[in-house]
Amino acid sequence: MKEKRPLIWLSAEYSGFATQAAELREWQLIPIAIDAELPHGDIPSDSTWVGVFDVSELSSDQLAVATSWLEALRVGHWVAVLEPAQIDSPEICGLINRYCEDYHTLPIQYERLHGILGHLWGMSELHERASRSAPLSYHDIALEGESLAIRQTRELLGKFAHTEEPVLIYGENGTGKEAAAKFIHNNSPRRNKPLVVVNCAALPPSLTQNELFGHEKGSFTHALSAQKGRIETADGGTLLLVGVDELNLEQQSAILRFLQEGQIERIGGYRTIEVDARLIATSTSPLEQLVASGRFRSDVFYRLGSLHVLLPPLRERKEDILLLANRILSATPTSAGPRRLADTTTLCLAEHPWPGNLRELQNRMRQALLLGEGLVIKPDDMGFGQTSTNTENQSQELSLDAFRSQADRRAISVSLALAQNNISAAARLLNISRVSFYRLMDKHQVLHKTSVSPSKSD
Repeated sequence: MKEKRPLIWLSAEYSGFATQAAELREWQLIPIAIDAELPHGDIPSDSTWVGVFDVSELSSDQLAVATSWLEALRVGHWVAVLEPAQIDSPEICGLINRYCEDYHTLPIQYERLHGILGHLWGMSELHERASRSAPLSYHDIALEGESLAIRQTRELLGKFAHTEEPVLIYGENGTGKEAAAKFIHNNSPRRNKPLVVVNCAALPPSLTQNELFGHEKGSFTHALSAQKGRIETADGGTLLLVGVDELNLEQQSAILRFLQEGQIERIGGYRTIEVDARLIATSTSPLEQLVASGRFRSDVFYRLGSLHVLLPPLRERKEDILLLANRILSATPTSAGPRRLADTTTLCLAEHPWPGNLRELQNRMRQALLLGEGLVIKPDDMGFGQTSTNTENQSQELSLDAFRSQADRRAISVSLALAQNNISAAARLLNISRVSFYRLMDKHQVLHKTSVSPSKSD
């Protein structure tokens, strides 16, 4: 027997559930009644792909808390059910426009409703399969990890997601700025609306206005039909300006009116178009410095938002490196069996400065998976030389004991960083006993810091 698909039904009360269950026999209905308090009780812990939001009998108190329920219930796609007269309510229309993919007026035509829900379920299933088959990108794991730096970053991004204010995301190349922007969008009330990405570095100055604002039919040669710009396409959703520091002064001036008033005009048009798009921008360079040097307009800078977040570089997330490397390994199965990192490779991961951050980690792991032989990934497979020429030259100036002492101290420090200062785990990385590890620490006077993760004890 085919397993029923779960369907959340959010309504004022449970009274009509028997009829709904009988008419929608192919669905496993999960009824949830709105009360005057925030969601609690038997709320599904896992995300559900589709849900019905029955607005028809909601009281004013229930309508006031509906936003909290819609955000607490992790539903991919909502379909609203409402009375025909309720379409004239600005409050209800605003809720439906922000949270729902479609709506259905009473009386319910269950065959039609089943078709809408089935379509949304099918598209979600297709998206899920595509994401599982796609190769893992560093964007997919950019915000994973247990280091203090990334946990604080996730917490901050989560707070920003529940506002409508513009957000400016700073970070070095390869730190996952786009991933952070998508995290904000996907956890915001606009998550079911479009996220439109504009690569500012790829915007030709002469075509900036056409790309961003669109044009009307006949506004220039070959303009055979009207076309929306990228900003207008983001209406109701989020506009992401990637690399906003790459815009020249003329391009910055072009977007100023939208930043100030949320209005645009298409090329060749005379009609002002209101655009409701939440703005997120990313930058590699500190915009304050560009403003001071005259390369960035101060009025544009201040309208990009007062909410700023700086993504930590990988060298400040030492505890996460091994976790992220193993995530990439586990997501890339091979016919010969699972691959693993050699202990020497693990030490190299922690010692490397990672100037390319997560993008460099992804590239080195892909190189190792492609070129490495056997199931154990060695340092050379990832492009790490065993010893550099400079190190060899320096070692000739050291005594044998001093060189050994330097190597021991490095091994202790690196293993502690990888193990989040857990002595037992660090000893296992070096394949020695815990007692021997303590002796080495005492011999080389290496201080032991308290573990970052309080849930892990020695």
